[in-house]
Order: sequence, then structure tokens, then C-alpha cells
Amino acid sequence: MEKQRTIAKEIQLKGIGIHTGNKVNIALKPAPADSGVVFIRTDIPGAPRIKANVEFLLAQKLSRRSSIGNGQAEVQTVEHLMAALSSLGIDNINIQMDNNELPGLDGSASGFVEALEKAGIAQQEKEKYVYTVNAPISIQEGASSITILPSKEFKVSYTLSYDHPLLESQFFEVAVNPESFKKEIAPARTFCMESEARQLQDQGLGLGANYENTLVVGTEGVIKNKLRFKDEFVRHKILDLIGDLYLAGCPICGHVIAIKSGHSLNLKIAQKIYEQRAKTQGAADMKEVLDANEIMKILPHRQPFLFVDRVTHLEKGKRAVGIKNVTMNDYFFQGHFPGRPVMPGVLILEAMAQVGGVMMLASEENRGKLAFFMAIDNAKFRKTVVPGDQLVFEVEAGKMRSKIGSVHGKALVDGKVVAEADLMFALVED
Repeated sequence: MEKQRTIAKEIQLKGIGIHTGNKVNIALKPAPADSGVVFIRTDIPGAPRIKANVEFLLAQKLSRRSSIGNGQAEVQTVEHLMAALSSLGIDNINIQMDNNELPGLDGSASGFVEALEKAGIAQQEKEKYVYTVNAPISIQEGASSITILPSKEFKVSYTLSYDHPLLESQFFEVAVNPESFKKEIAPARTFCMESEARQLQDQGLGLGANYENTLVVGTEGVIKNKLRFKDEFVRHKILDLIGDLYLAGCPICGHVIAIKSGHSLNLKIAQKIYEQRAKTQGAADMKEVLDANEIMKILPHRQPFLFVDRVTHLEKGKRAVGIKNVTMNDYFFQGHFPGRPVMPGVLILEAMAQVGGVMMLASEENRGKLAFFMAIDNAKFRKTVVPGDQLVFEVEAGKMRSKIGSVHGKALVDGKVVAEADLMFALVED
């Protein structure tokens, strides 16, 4: 089995969004196993996080690009970066950004590939989940269609056909891997027809587009630019398709046959994969996020003593990953080193224990019980935690008996362990 991957170190990029024209700075950061691809809007109070999957698609902002959001924030035009992450096999990464659209760079995915390779790829301990297509999946709208067939590899065959002399028919097929993507697909740039450019801008799209980052196709050829490939248009369509499919939340193994598909159709079949994946893995394992309200249905803790903002991964009775966003608004900073705010170590352990409590008490046999501390062993604090940090807690079950449970927990900031401990609980009836 393949192992999950993240990047080895942080790397930064900046640019302008092709559709909004907004300037944006992004930081790509390592992330723990099973956390997935997460976008973080650092320009919004509380730095809201958006998981990159079809659950968070913004239907009203899917024209000409793929966008996600969660009610607090949005991120537009994620497909080029998602394609690079998918093709380089990166499962877990945090993407911090200070505006609402990713940089368009040169209109291709090459800049993202170069940045990710510069950051380096780091293998993680957990096994990678790959959705293997065992039976055909198909979707069709008018003359556009996508079919995914069983295959021993991830392969894409795409047929493009437009009512334009330069785009009447193009076909390309590629077995997708890091090498083929970097060489054959990533350099292909986004494009539009000269006849639709003004219409797009009237709709508030393409405000950051220019002849350098967008291939504008006129009646006699590409305007003020040159093609990198004779069939660059169909290759870019494959790039978009790869990125959109990664919003299914995992890599896939199958042969994708697409005819004239765009973002709308791509994302509908990604939704189908996501739903089939849920049936394969089971609904419990597919529950991506428990928010504070759902956590409070399991734990008796309430503010100001609930220290878990979100549970991002839950395997009942086995493993859980939770998050605590540390801010200056946390009440304990009023009295704990107020001149130099540092989160109390005992509260880090308490938050870790609460994630462990969710993991143990979420199972049907333990619902309604309370978890009381019995012991804390091997506790180590390796680094201070300060306002602005995001604590990620990873807890795994140890020995579990009917009335006693133990977990090993780690607290991480930016992928580095800041604290760890072995915790033992007594499980008692409420």
C-alpha cells in the first residue's frame, strides 16, 4: 500500500486571480496525515478553513472555474493547484491565503508544480486511500459526457470539439503520473474565445486575465501569444478535469473518458465518486467534519471549557483528529503570561483529552457516558503555543475495555509536535 504524502517545508507564492483580479499571497504548509487539502483564509477573523471536496462546492461560482466555500469564506479557481497536488500524490496540505482566489500565475499548473517540488515531498506513516473504480461510472449532458472505466492506472482520454476552426476536434490521452503531468499537462494554459472575452468581463469574470496568462483565440489564431503545444487546448481541459476529480477527496484509479466536458460535468462525476466512496468506506469513516455543535452532542463540555473547535477525522473507537484555533480572545490569556501570551500546557492536554473523548464516546456502546481522567503518563511539552497558532490533535486508541480507555495523543502546530502524552480514562454512566 502507498503511504500518504505532504510537503517537506513551507513555500510561498503570490500573484493575481484570473477571474477576480485580486492580488493574493499564499503559503503552502505541511499538514498531518488524514487532514486532507485545506484552504485557510488568513484575511478573515478566525482564519476559517475550507476542506477541498465536493461537499463545499459553491454552485453559484462554478462558471469557468471551480470554487469552494463554507458560509464563512470562499476560495475560487482551485482546479490548477488541485491538479498539481493530485498528480504529485500530495494528500495533506494547508494552503493559507489572504484573498478569495488563487493566483492564476501563467494560466497553467507549472508554477504550482515547481513550488511543490521545491518544497519537497514528505512521506507519512498512514496508508493512502485510493478509490478504485470497479464498475463503470457515467454521466452525460447533451453532447458532453464522462465515463470512468476500471483500470490498473489513472488514465485520461479527452476529446475536445468547439465551433471554431482552431478547435474543431482535438484528442489527447495520458496515463497520469508526476512525470507525465509535469511534462505533458501542467504547462497547458487556460483559454477563451476572443468573441466571449468581453462577455465574461461583463459577468465579472476574467478581470485578472491578460494575453500572458490566458490564450485568447481569435479567428486567425492565438492573439499576442504562442502555443506551447499544437493541442494545448485539449491538454488544458485534461488539467482542469484532473483538478476537479481530486475534489472527490481522494485519488482514483480508473480510465476517464471525457467528451467536451467542463467544470460542471467534471464536478458532478466527482460527486458520484464521493458518494460511491462513502458506500465503500462506510458513512462513519466518511464523516469529514464535526463542528462544535456536533461535538457538544458527544461531550458534556461547554464554553469556556470546550477547547476543540472541530473534529476533522473520526474513526469511532480507533482514531480522531481535532483542531483548536488559538486566538488572543481565549480567556486564559488574560491571566497566563499576559505580557507574553502562552497557552497553558495543562490546557493543551485537556484539549487533547477532549478529542480522545470524542473518539471513545462517539461509538454507540459508549454514547451517554462520561470520560474521567485516571492517569497522564509520558507527557512532554516541546514548544510553546501562542495566539495565531492552530493546534492539530491526533489521538489513537490504546487498550480499550468496557470501563477503561487509553489513548496516545500528539499536538502539532504547522506539522511539528508541540506536546504529546498517554492518557487513561474511566468511562462511567452519566
